[in-house]
Amino acid sequence: MDDLLLRRVRVGLRGPLAEVRVRDGVITSIEEPGAGSGFAARMVDGHGGTLLPGLVDAHAHLTQWSDFRRRIPLGAARSATAAVELLMARLLVAPGRPGELVVGAGFRDGLWPDRPHKQLLERALPGRAVALFSADLHTLWLSPAALRLIGRDHPTGVLLENDCMSATAALPSASVAEEDRAVAEALAAAAARGVTGVVDYEYADTVADWTRRAAQKPPLLRISCVIARYLLDHAIACGHRTGDVLEAGHGLLTVGPFKLFADGSLNTRTACCHDPYPEDGGTGLLELPPDELVPLLRRASAHGLTPAVHAIGDRANTVALDAFAEAGCGGRIEHAQLLRPEDVSRFAALGLTAGVQPAHQPDDRDVADRHWPGRTERAYPYRALLEAGARLEIGSDAPVAPLDPWDGIAAAVGRTDDDRPPWHPEQAIPLEDALAAAAGGRRGIAVGDVADLVVTAADPSGLSPAQLRELPVSATIVAGKPVYLA
Repeated sequence: MDDLLLRRVRVGLRGPLAEVRVRDGVITSIEEPGAGSGFAARMVDGHGGTLLPGLVDAHAHLTQWSDFRRRIPLGAARSATAAVELLMARLLVAPGRPGELVVGAGFRDGLWPDRPHKQLLERALPGRAVALFSADLHTLWLSPAALRLIGRDHPTGVLLENDCMSATAALPSASVAEEDRAVAEALAAAAARGVTGVVDYEYADTVADWTRRAAQKPPLLRISCVIARYLLDHAIACGHRTGDVLEAGHGLLTVGPFKLFADGSLNTRTACCHDPYPEDGGTGLLELPPDELVPLLRRASAHGLTPAVHAIGDRANTVALDAFAEAGCGGRIEHAQLLRPEDVSRFAALGLTAGVQPAHQPDDRDVADRHWPGRTERAYPYRALLEAGARLEIGSDAPVAPLDPWDGIAAAVGRTDDDRPPWHPEQAIPLEDALAAAAGGRRGIAVGDVADLVVTAADPSGLSPAQLRELPVSATIVAGKPVYLA
């Protein structure tokens, strides 16, 4: 019998001190301190910390996040020239192996006064293969040598959307063993922030990748394996259905939703909008028109795969909502960053989950003010969605934002991450709702619940957004087993 006793924990926000017993991965009792038997195979002392449902990152790219943790960070660059200077400064300290691909990540060019170009990289690093990823993963900036490496030519070396993703897949990568080690390290770091589960939106055969990893060692956290569009036929042939437990995963691997792209992103100005972007007059990129999107939704849904549609611009969201209505199926819309007022209520009416990433809002506020002028009151509209009855689930979209749920929770509550006033504070949501959205919808802890739990060192109630971001985690428990102890 596998049992665990959590001592001296406060159950829920502002909750009473209690002892919580777990047996075979399920909560079996919640009692006053000292009321029951003190014996258990394992005991964890919460030292008066707060016990909450385990946190679930509802949208992350785990391989890319693990890679990002090892790449040259470019998030501080305020121009293309500055990005190259950051790159050069890092290479002076750690030049790497001769001939090795130089990889940087995290740049945001939406407000840059200059434009990235392959020749800028060539002048700085003649003949060197350089690949720089934007923070939103929708832009890849390559040097001439890197273009030759993947057998391509391009006038600027700046690849967007599908070109970016196909080029990313063609770039040299770490060995499978190295990649798996890096992913395991990333999961351990996530566990230290209270994460008990991740929905892996990696654009790869995540079922195969996680089955391989689980055969070597059980996953540390629960993993939901998203099905990429190009693998739909394969998934159907294998009989995969969203929510199915995968046999090789020790009960911790499940089949996730089926991912589709309706548009691009804000920073690349490819998010598909009803109104034009002020600089170029374009309205973004519609990746899947309705006559293609609707049949895909129907086919996936008919075979038990829940569709998840990436939609950032307001027109892309309208198209996605119309498609779900026509297809007559439920599912998810990922991001939902800009919505027409008349579309907000349709999420609940159609039974759709809004998979949102609140940490993007502070990162994107200046870009949104510039490229979505006059409409930012309906950008990242979390309170409007909640008040309309929509279900919200919070993810990080790592590596676009760090795989740290407290960053997203703080942004959802505070609408800022610096000393500036909150951006459209009318769209902030209460802490209780943010915690539930970051815990897969769980709002409390009760006997009979699966024991995916987190103990925070302090009660999150009343903390400022800055304090929430830094809130220490004392313990993380998955299926009744501690996977992190401070």
